[in-house]
This record gives sequence, C-alpha cells and structure tokens, in this order.
Amino acid sequence: MIFGHISNPNPCTFPAAIVKALDFLRATDFRALETGVVEIEGRDIYAQILDLTTRHKAENRPEVHRRFLDIQFLAWGEEIIGVAADCGTHKIAQSLLEERDIIFYQGMDNESEIIMTPGSYAMFFPQDVHRPACIHNSVSHIRKVVVKVNVNLLY
Repeated sequence: MIFGHISNPNPCTFPAAIVKALDFLRATDFRALETGVVEIEGRDIYAQILDLTTRHKAENRPEVHRRFLDIQFLAWGEEIIGVAADCGTHKIAQSLLEERDIIFYQGMDNESEIIMTPGSYAMFFPQDVHRPACIHNSVSHIRKVVVKVNVNLLY
C-alpha cells in the first residue's frame, strides 16, 4: 500500500502504468465528469468515477483484487479506508474474482485506518485488503475515483 497526496511529486520511480494513472488524476477536473468508466489505456488502465455516501465500518466489507491494482483517489468529501495485509487467513464472504476481480472477506485482522481528504490517494496491491468508504467524522457524500491498473503492466 502506498499513500500520498496528488499535489506532491511522485515519491519514487513508479512503473510507467502507475505514472500514467497518477498523471490522469492530476490532469482531470472531476467536477466536469459524470459517474462511470473512463478508459485511460483500454481495459488495462481505466478509471471508475463513483459518487458514494460513507457508511459505518461494519456495513462495508473488506475486499481484495488479484488482477488489478487499485489507486483510490478522493476528489471531495472525507472517508476512512481500512487496510491490512492479506496473509491468507481471512474468511471469504463472496468471491467474484472471475466476473469482477474482487473477493469480499467477512472481516479483516489487524486493520489500520487511513484518513482520506480531497486530493489523497492510496494504492492497493493484490496483497492489500482494504475497506473503503467508511465514515470519518460524520456521514459524507464523496466522489471517489478508482483507477484500475492491470498488474501485468507493473513488471
């Protein structure tokens, strides 16, 4: 997992696919876009623009992806994202791996929290369990952009 703010320069040399995703986030006015999918590089790098309402942690299931890296960017609002290492001990609540590249877990051991404010981003790799869109101080209407990057582009 990598956490940062979009206004800061990249903290290290990332693979070109991640640089392309971060450049998209820096250059796009998300107030001008509707919700939906924006292809950045076909279906290998694409963005999901989502308008959500944060919920209590217990209402949001932890999730993990195997084929795509998630770069979760908060355009407005505030949220907490829970995160933990996927050590193979979490019980599966629902697997939609083939259809949607997502596994939902029943719970998450050793969960840490990231406070997301406008401009924050967090990169979640296949070994990172995450629980997005949780309430921070109070219920918040958020615009979240999730850029999906095919992990095969990272090598």
